[in-house]
Amino acid sequence: MVAEPPAFVRLAAHPLRWSLLTALAGGDLRVRELVERVGEPQNLVSYHLRLLRVGGLVTATRSSFDGRDSYYHLDLDHCAGALAETGAALHPALRPETPPPAGRIAVLFVCTGNSARSPIAEALLRRRTAGKVTVTSAGSHPKAALHPEAVRVLGDEFGIDITGQRPRHLDAVAGQRFDHVITVCDKVREVCPGFPHRPRRRHWSIPDPAAARDPGSFARTAAELDTRVRHLLPDLVTTKDKEVRS
Repeated sequence: MVAEPPAFVRLAAHPLRWSLLTALAGGDLRVRELVERVGEPQNLVSYHLRLLRVGGLVTATRSSFDGRDSYYHLDLDHCAGALAETGAALHPALRPETPPPAGRIAVLFVCTGNSARSPIAEALLRRRTAGKVTVTSAGSHPKAALHPEAVRVLGDEFGIDITGQRPRHLDAVAGQRFDHVITVCDKVREVCPGFPHRPRRRHWSIPDPAAARDPGSFARTAAELDTRVRHLLPDLVTTKDKEVRS
């Protein structure tokens, strides 16, 4: 009897869907950007995106900068679970393990005010890598101080104290070298400048928790950023390995 392949294999094995997944692995993208990446008509891209959404591998959120746009996001938690199930279906020993980043890597998180999303991401990545990664955050229009809810959530949920931190302007880090530059709000993605040494750029479409007027918005934002940071770690290892080999 021929065994049915796992659902992840059936979804991801299609060449166009695999191209969409790999494009979204680098950050959140709009449909027109995915059309440019894969070189296929928009109606075909939209059809396969719908299948990926139904399968739980991809989600979509409205842009907080332009409500007519939507950003597509690769649900890495769902993908990780599906991959683990796929590996276990083949052999129980196929359980991926991620080594810690080796060597000095520099990461910059950018949002508009540098008062909530980017400092939360900065603090979480620093914690996840035990200080082995140089992490900075900045804003295109920094606020006068960190948002008190961002400070509270990091302290209460993660035991991280950032009370002494202050927002900084992008100009303050313009000449520094970064391996990764990650924008975490839709507005700043449109204005984020280039950096020397050609860092890897990616975008995470994270709504501003301060705009939600919801007491749970900061906790949800921190949880989503922590998930994304966890899934960033293998990519940091890959980046450094490539540099060492080159």
